[in-house]
Amino acid sequence: MAQKASHNGNGTTSPVASNWTPTVYPTIANPPLPAEGAGNQTFDNRILYSAVAGIPFVITVALRWNLWLYPVVALVTALPILATTLYYSSKYAPRYNNKVNLPEHPIEEYITIRDPVLKSLYNGRNKIPMETFFEAYFDDKIDLNGDALHILESRHDWAAFQFTLGQFQFFLTQWIPETLWHSKKQDEDQVREHYDRGDDFYEWFLGPRMIYTSGIISDQHKRETLEEIQDNKLDLVCQKIQLKKGERHLDIGCGWGTLVAHAAKNFGTDSTGITLGVNQTEFGTNRIKEYGVPATQARIKTMDYRDIPRRPRYNKITCLEMAEHVGIRKFQEFLLQVRDMLEDDGLFFLQIAGLRK
Repeated sequence: MAQKASHNGNGTTSPVASNWTPTVYPTIANPPLPAEGAGNQTFDNRILYSAVAGIPFVITVALRWNLWLYPVVALVTALPILATTLYYSSKYAPRYNNKVNLPEHPIEEYITIRDPVLKSLYNGRNKIPMETFFEAYFDDKIDLNGDALHILESRHDWAAFQFTLGQFQFFLTQWIPETLWHSKKQDEDQVREHYDRGDDFYEWFLGPRMIYTSGIISDQHKRETLEEIQDNKLDLVCQKIQLKKGERHLDIGCGWGTLVAHAAKNFGTDSTGITLGVNQTEFGTNRIKEYGVPATQARIKTMDYRDIPRRPRYNKITCLEMAEHVGIRKFQEFLLQVRDMLEDDGLFFLQIAGLRK
């Protein structure tokens, strides 16, 4: 396939497939290395099902056990077989939808590993697992050799996206319990440990709007700031649910309350935000004051979503990126609650960044 060169922002070039056309949006920097790794597109469920069903059968026959023990063996070995299949699939699966040839630079060109043990394991073309990288980076064991965006956009050249022991431990000890239970106390501890670590910490990368649920580019030919595309997002949400002056509006999982303040100020709604974060409640209350909205028109409440009073009903309800705090098992119950809290002609806006089917 014919190749052409693409400048990556650091003065070097990467070979790019000739059938790939870089975007030229002024607001979005073009990725220096638009490569994609293996993912769900390259995972073959047939291999997983064959392993889960076949390996226990082989074990049962090899040990000359009665076949009625086969279901028991299959149940006992299912989780280890799943973990092993996922690990080897993530380690050896081919790249998907290749748009470029990787430069195949040594890992030292992108990052400096200061931990001797890690450095002995990952050097040259021996890629470091992404989970290992970011945990070590947070522990100040790794430095980035240049611009963070450029290095992370080039991640497929130096990082491996394979499952690690830490991820399996997280799956067993945190993900499964949280998915199964999602008690009020569990959610409260999780949210407050996460979001009450300091508003200054979040403002460093969220900017003054303190929202991270996405941004909207209003004009692809015009350069817009982070704040502008976030304001565009807020306006879009309010317009989609057709907010009108005086309507009762509820924002479930309101974060730092910016949508609540924005809706009340610009659309004249009576808005209520719900969060478990103590810091977020204080911040959102102050934000409402900063926006010049009276406390009788907008407020932030520290409350579990399950404790929201069902009456009086709301004209409009929004919920942006709060689904992970509901959990799969309780999600239908959550949606029924939302329907019960809505007026008969009410509208509900739900945004979820989740896994594809």
